Amino acid sequence: MPLHFLLTSLPALLPVLGATVAAAQAPLAYGPPISIEDAKRVAAAALAEARKNNWNMAVAITDSGANLVYFEKMDDTQLGSIEVAVGKSRTAALFKRDTKVLQDAVASGGEGLRVLRLGSSTPIEGGVLLIQHGRIVGAIGLSGAASAQDGQCAKAGAAVLK
Repeated sequence: MPLHFLLTSLPALLPVLGATVAAAQAPLAYGPPISIEDAKRVAAAALAEARKNNWNMAVAITDSGANLVYFEKMDDTQLGSIEVAVGKSRTAALFKRDTKVLQDAVASGGEGLRVLRLGSSTPIEGGVLLIQHGRIVGAIGLSGAASAQDGQCAKAGAAVLK
């Protein structure tokens, strides 16, 4: 293709390219809150992953408004994991992103440290958005093992809705 053709076609393509990039970067919208039935299914899948790996976990499911919908703690889970699981779930829902993104921002230092000033956030892996029909219906948070293991179980739970 001649360079002249590409250069003369570029102005016509810019609006299309801009719309494509904007659509790819468009933030997810909040949807209706997750139902209790779906919350229980999500939690069950996450805890099944934890049991498979012999990890004791607490799981919290919040709705699209970051309100607690469902909570369960496996026997012998450390008590501190209760608040952490709820915090991870609320953080993911409130900030429209998995908590691993915030953990990575803090780990990068510099400007990433400003995440630590986000009031009552829990920037630790293990909080994952719950998406149905392309909208945020809630979030899941797990705590009890290493943060990567918490994240693994949270993703297993979130996969139920896909």
